[in-house]
Amino acid sequence: MTTTGTAVFNLDVNDLIEEAFERCGQELRTGYNFRTARRSLNLLTIEWANRGINLWTIEQGQIPLYPNQSIYALPIDTIDLLDQVTRNGVGQNQTDINVNRISESTYSTIPNKNATGRPIQVWINRQSGESNAVTATLGGNIDSTITTIPITGISQLGSAGFLQIGSETISYSAINGTNLVYCGRGANGTTPASHTAGAVITVQNLPCINIWPTPNQGSIGNPYYTFVYWRMRRIQDTGTGVRQQDIPFRFLECMVAGLAYKMSVKLPDMDPNRIMMLKAEYEQQFQLAADEDREKAASRYVPRISMGYR
Repeated sequence: MTTTGTAVFNLDVNDLIEEAFERCGQELRTGYNFRTARRSLNLLTIEWANRGINLWTIEQGQIPLYPNQSIYALPIDTIDLLDQVTRNGVGQNQTDINVNRISESTYSTIPNKNATGRPIQVWINRQSGESNAVTATLGGNIDSTITTIPITGISQLGSAGFLQIGSETISYSAINGTNLVYCGRGANGTTPASHTAGAVITVQNLPCINIWPTPNQGSIGNPYYTFVYWRMRRIQDTGTGVRQQDIPFRFLECMVAGLAYKMSVKLPDMDPNRIMMLKAEYEQQFQLAADEDREKAASRYVPRISMGYR
């Protein structure tokens, strides 16, 4: 007897939800049952992000760094950065140098945040990605290259951050009078554009990095340093039902068990003993999957020892 020769088994969302309902001792019958299960499935993937590092969601990215610009947007679905370096040169002349991560309190105590040099420290500001409407407006006409931007009602804006005008996102590193200065045009993957006075402004709370010191070399369009990072992104949404989930096959059993437990809490007339059984099964399956989804390279720890002399 021969085997199939394939290893492609997977579950689309419909099958996944149906399997979870069957473990609850019920059948998927109504459209509402399907909608509430999709909602629980999305909440389940958010819970996984809080449980630790999901290796399949690690991605590498890079950001060109420019003189006088200290703040740069990260992709909006970024959960956190795991490692980061500054890179200069290409090919055999390429050099990567580690960038130390610092806390908000450490960054806030840096006396001159606009000092220039090779970037060696970064504060990662893990914002929500949501937008806030303000009554501040563009104070004059600007083209797609201007990096000093006049604002009417500038007191409504933070001392550094991101704003959206039209379809363009703009970063700014400081405020000088009624102007935003050290602006980065076309941030967050948008395209620099011209805008007219009075244009509406929206504040964007984007996840971002704040580097120190700001680069002492390079120019707009010709960066000398590049910030290279490895990030953990959000697991993709469930969708309408015909797609497969954004998980490796080894997490399928865990996802079914987790959804069955979450649905058992919401379904009427569920036996409390069955709910506890489904919870225990979910925790066991998650532990099995998480133990497999780990870095298997050898780790080496070197203690940092400071010595004082009299």
